[in-house]
Amino acid sequence: MDWARVSVSGTVVGSINIGLLVLIGVGRGDTLNDARYTVDKVLKLRIFPYGAGKFDRSVLDVDGDLLVVSQFTLYAETRRGRRPDFGLAASPQAARGLFDETLKLIKASGLRVASGCFQEHMVIELQNNGPVTILIDSSDHTTPTKG
Repeated sequence: MDWARVSVSGTVVGSINIGLLVLIGVGRGDTLNDARYTVDKVLKLRIFPYGAGKFDRSVLDVDGDLLVVSQFTLYAETRRGRRPDFGLAASPQAARGLFDETLKLIKASGLRVASGCFQEHMVIELQNNGPVTILIDSSDHTTPTKG
């Protein structure tokens, strides 16, 4: 991504240049181990191209920025009916605690980190350079591979 920013009530509260926009949803039952797994994946996943255009560099390798935004709507359940159900999302109190811990882990990377404001109405803007959007689900580390 070339840049991203998040605003609350018309004021930019976080912005980055080349790096990753990380939307974090906290689900019921998520733990600090889930946060550690997710942060490790975010920091080390090789999704930046180098040389022949292959994805072979991580955000750490390119010294990229991270914009971290809480996003409970990632847990929307849409299989039934026409209205999303957010019952799989953690309570706001539990989510805030784990989101804050996740943000601390990301900041420990030494990279430049900006964030949105928890439980606020935010406007997120980004210029995405390429068709790369990746979902990292912490439950994947305990689920057998599909195939």
